[in-house]
Amino acid sequence: MDYIELIRLASNPEPWKSKLDTIFTIARESFIFDNLAIYGPELDAIPSDVIYARSLGRGKAAEADVTWGSAVISRVLKEKKMIVESPQDLQRKDRLELAFILGLPIFLSPTLTSALVFIRYGGPDYSEKDQQQIWQLADPVTSVLRQKYLSELAQMLESEKSIAQLQYDFINTISHELRSPLGFIKGYTTTLLRDDTHWDRNTQIDFLQIIERESNNLTELIDNLLDSSRLQSGLMKFNFQAVRLDSLIRDEINRSLITDPGQKIELICKCDIPTIQADARRLAQVFDNLLANAHKYAHQAPITVSLNRDDKNVVVMFADKGPGIPKAYLPKIFTRFFRVPENSLREHGSGLGLSICKQIIELHQGSINVQSDENGTVFTILLPLDINDQQNTVEVK
Repeated sequence: MDYIELIRLASNPEPWKSKLDTIFTIARESFIFDNLAIYGPELDAIPSDVIYARSLGRGKAAEADVTWGSAVISRVLKEKKMIVESPQDLQRKDRLELAFILGLPIFLSPTLTSALVFIRYGGPDYSEKDQQQIWQLADPVTSVLRQKYLSELAQMLESEKSIAQLQYDFINTISHELRSPLGFIKGYTTTLLRDDTHWDRNTQIDFLQIIERESNNLTELIDNLLDSSRLQSGLMKFNFQAVRLDSLIRDEINRSLITDPGQKIELICKCDIPTIQADARRLAQVFDNLLANAHKYAHQAPITVSLNRDDKNVVVMFADKGPGIPKAYLPKIFTRFFRVPENSLREHGSGLGLSICKQIIELHQGSINVQSDENGTVFTILLPLDINDQQNTVEVK
């Protein structure tokens, strides 16, 4: 067994499992084993699951029935030394019942120990030479496993860093979004209550309309936070019933026009749309959010809502002629708390609306995507004609 060659193999850029495959194939040319397994780092001297295993010799055809040395591994992890175990009854005829096992610790760090086990069926015992070669083999195996865990640790730290940054951004965003409407409400309420000034009726109405608008913004923010939390935890309830999408969308358009009578919205049904199983309230929430976004970010630009179908889905498209979303931000547009920086300076929002829309549509077994350029933005929703295995009332877990 060429020790230098094995170390070289351990340091190459291949995936860790591929490197171990090559290392153990070469090692088997020098000493015989039938099965081998690597157990993940221990917890209180109890091995975790097998993270790598190969069956290369006798017993390969009966892989599900053969031993993988878990009992020996527990001793290896506890005693932190090589353990050799031979069968007590050597008279058995079935070679698979005569497992000669050798296990040794793999020290990934001062506090992290993995374990490697070799199994021979029918013998012979592991000689002193075998044990020396296995200790030599432990070095390249340790190197590969350390690379694996360091890579995973780096990914975990990067993920935690991203989560921390997301939480920081979220706190900043929510603090700003809460402070802004509360500031308006408090300011105009205090102004109306002043004893030293008399406000005429029109001015009072203007102040009260501002208070109402900011109260609505605050309510929307709180509702979005609660909905996002319920969706993330799987506790949002869905009530699936027969729904006519054309009627549902028409109602949402009429509601949007009451809020902004000057908005131009056209509904186009390109074919007869059958009823589908859906939660009407949650889909209305999605459609209302898309219309509200178009009103907010493409104000007074024409909006076209079209309904069509293919063999499997109802296709709903929301298209506006606004300024569009910069291409660099499109991959992040459905991410929780993400807001296009330019928009966040002009309009209130939590960055939760589109994330909530995506989760609601996906829980209807559908999909939503966006295309945008300087000529406008198009959101396309696919909702399946047949939703599989949905009960009448579903609590998403």
